[in-house]
Order: sequence, then structure tokens, then C-alpha cells
Amino acid sequence: MNRKKLQKLTDTLTKNCKHFNTYEVNCLVNLFYTLVGDVAERPGVVVGLDRNAFRNILHMTFGMTDDMIMDRVFRGFDKDNDGCINVAEWINGLSVFLRGSLEEKMKYCFEVFDLNGDGFISKEEMFHMLKNSLLKQPSEEDPDEGIKDLVEITLKKMDYDHDGKLSFTDYEEAVREEILLLEAFGPCLPDPKAMG
Repeated sequence: MNRKKLQKLTDTLTKNCKHFNTYEVNCLVNLFYTLVGDVAERPGVVVGLDRNAFRNILHMTFGMTDDMIMDRVFRGFDKDNDGCINVAEWINGLSVFLRGSLEEKMKYCFEVFDLNGDGFISKEEMFHMLKNSLLKQPSEEDPDEGIKDLVEITLKKMDYDHDGKLSFTDYEEAVREEILLLEAFGPCLPDPKAMG
């Protein structure tokens, strides 16, 4: 991509980005094209990061290891659902991922945890994510029972309207009361230690 085109792209993306300045957007655009490789932009050809390339970045750069969560983070970035993260999705996604306000991070995390996209985190979704993210303990008892208990405890703490599932309102209220609940169902934001 020539410098003029790159500058225009950087300017456009910076206007729509709350958390990065022009210099940072420029660096991230350059990084994006380095990661994607030298692909000629042709009409009808999507230039972007596919699921595997993106998961690799999440794993290597941000220390993520949970396949299901990484898959959901990919979907959170891939706003147009075309199976590819384009440069605008990359900048906007990283903006929330790295520098988002609490509100933005709550919306983002809730979307990651709402596996079927129905606007609620159900008991089944909680069970699925907790089972996936907790370390397997070699023990006599059925680990699923412990996870079911954890789901019930979580619901008691977070389900303010007592309907047996978490709406965004429930989730938001619980997180505002206890910030540690932001990633209650699995690590979907960068680990500050990995960023060090």
C-alpha cells in the first residue's frame, strides 16, 4: 500500500477511534499489513486476518489459551461476520480490547459470554464456559457437579431480576458492584502481566 493511501486510511480510522491517536493507529495499521502479508487488494478479495492467524496473535501476544473464548473474541472483532478481521475491525477491536472504558469492556465481555447471541447468558452457557475455563482437578467426585454448584452461586450473585439467566442489566450491575466479575466466565481481555 502506498504512503498516500496509508495516510488516508490512518486518518479515516483515527476519526472513528476513541482510544488511539494518529501515531498509534498508523503503527497498528502497519502491524496489520505485516501480519496479513503482502496481499494485493483486488475488488471482491477480503484482506484480513482469518480465525487461525487471529487466534495465534491472541495466544502469542496476549497469553490466551482457551479455544472457545478465543473463538468468541474473534467473533467480537469480526463485526460483519465474514470470517475475516479487516483493518477497521482490527483497529476498533483493539481500541476496546486494550483501552476501552468500563462500559465498552462490559459490552464486549457480555457479547463474548453470550454464546448464542440471544442477549442473555444462560445457565447452559455459564456451565459450558466455566467447564471449559476451569482446570480439571483429578478427584473422586463428578467435576460437572462442582461446576453446576458454581453456576448456581454465580446466578445468586449476579441475577438481580431472578429470572434464571443474566441479562446485560444484571451483568452490568454485578460488575459495577464487583469489578472482578467482568471476566467471570473466562479471560477474554488481555492479561496485564502478559502486556508488561
